[in-house]
Amino acid sequence: MPAPAFLALGDSYTIGEGVPEAGRWPMQLVARLHAVQVDVQAPRIIATTGWTTDELSAAMDAAGLKPGYGLVTLLIGVNNQYRGRSQAEYREQFLALLERAISLAGDARRVVVVSIPDWGVTRFAEGRDRAAIAHEIDAFNAIAHDETHRAFARWVDVTGISRRAGDTEGMLVDDGLHPSAAQYALWTEAILPAAKAAIAEL
Repeated sequence: MPAPAFLALGDSYTIGEGVPEAGRWPMQLVARLHAVQVDVQAPRIIATTGWTTDELSAAMDAAGLKPGYGLVTLLIGVNNQYRGRSQAEYREQFLALLERAISLAGDARRVVVVSIPDWGVTRFAEGRDRAAIAHEIDAFNAIAHDETHRAFARWVDVTGISRRAGDTEGMLVDDGLHPSAAQYALWTEAILPAAKAAIAEL
């Protein structure tokens, strides 16, 4: 049987803005899965810096995706928050994306939703209302968490990791906003158990 196919859906955090290809967390996740004898294909990544939920949906349309993925990850919403888009719109569009992810995986248990990190702790956010950013990120994550659990998909929280990493040495790339490969490695360790369990559902 061929190795399970892996689809990673998202934005800058999934494409790994500012890090080498091998430093992206979906690439690191495949390496970690291989290290624990879990076979999986290299990820197909549909993600671009700046995408909102509707932009990711349009890109999925253009990609002509077909069901058959053994693992699908979804991390989307920070740009909805950044652009001041509504929570009601986010819920509607996130749910549509989640339903598409489940359809592509064929089983909700093979879908892993990753929480939105908190960019308010980065030096990029200097001079902004960090508490307000954190509050809004928490609200968007509560929506995603609620819909993920309602659908019986898997949820992984990396927001706490992003807050602990903050702007500490080596945790961000040069733009002072996006995580470094070292921070993505911490995310990968958090995502690994859910990814293993998802693939085990095949």
